[in-house]
Amino acid sequence: MTDPETGTADTAAHDHDSPPAPFTAAEAAQVRQFWRDLGLPGIIDVHTHFMPRRVMDKVWAYFDSVGPMIGREWPITYRADEDVRVSALQAFGVRVYTSMIYPHKADMAEWLNGWGADFASHHPDCLHTSTFYPEPDAASYVSKAIERGTRVFKSHIQVGDYSPLDPSLTSVWAQIADVGVPVVIHCGSGPTPGRFTGPEPIAALLRQFPSLPLIVAHMGTPEYEAFLDLANTYENVRLDTTMSFTDFSEEGAPFPVELRPRLLELGDKILFGSDYPNIPYRYTEALDALVRLDLGDDWLRGVFYDNAASLFGVGA
Repeated sequence: MTDPETGTADTAAHDHDSPPAPFTAAEAAQVRQFWRDLGLPGIIDVHTHFMPRRVMDKVWAYFDSVGPMIGREWPITYRADEDVRVSALQAFGVRVYTSMIYPHKADMAEWLNGWGADFASHHPDCLHTSTFYPEPDAASYVSKAIERGTRVFKSHIQVGDYSPLDPSLTSVWAQIADVGVPVVIHCGSGPTPGRFTGPEPIAALLRQFPSLPLIVAHMGTPEYEAFLDLANTYENVRLDTTMSFTDFSEEGAPFPVELRPRLLELGDKILFGSDYPNIPYRYTEALDALVRLDLGDDWLRGVFYDNAASLFGVGA
């Protein structure tokens, strides 16, 4: 495959200049004990990132430089070769994960979709992930991705800097609503607002396509209440827990304590996501953060496995 940014082949799944394995056997054992104590067969993580090497390098470079923008550093805890990152998830007992790819400009999404299909074909635990961007051929390559069996789409309103209401996406949303393939969508205004982030554009989109299967990333940080309202109103709107409730996120955009009862009310619509490997803390912090909410083991079992298993048709 040819990288549309460099015009060169992107064949490197490995970066031999990367640091050694960023996880230990002890950490893996801790994660595995966590889901075993809940009586689960493992974890389903709906928000993990695997991308072509050059794209991932640029994402990491962004986080390396993001400190001045958000007022604190964002170290990548699991920066490593692709095969090491996959091995870590396997060691943790993550049974199903995603490859959350997303473009930041035109003429990039279809190439990413080809990479995502190839990655999923070589990693059966990864849900075949696709993406899109507002451009003339979006409907065509989204149709192709659906025909190839994609299981989930990723839309990044913030990084892509596009409106979900862009006319070139109307047919995209119509197709997705028709087939019911979930879309993990970063539409909240965290960590920094974008021109089209926030609940209003998504509310307008859902008025147009009320059956659209959206998974609002990061619980909609920081517009938590408005996105909870949308999940309450629309049957196919869910939220993922990515980075939410952790000490890192609570420092900048705390989840209101008074909204916690709504997490129970919407329990079957909340899915675990981690943002692995791009998190500035250990994977276990994402687990512990949800335990600290004190919403009970049944809620945890739903969030860490059962809800996603039902949505994506994953067996026990």
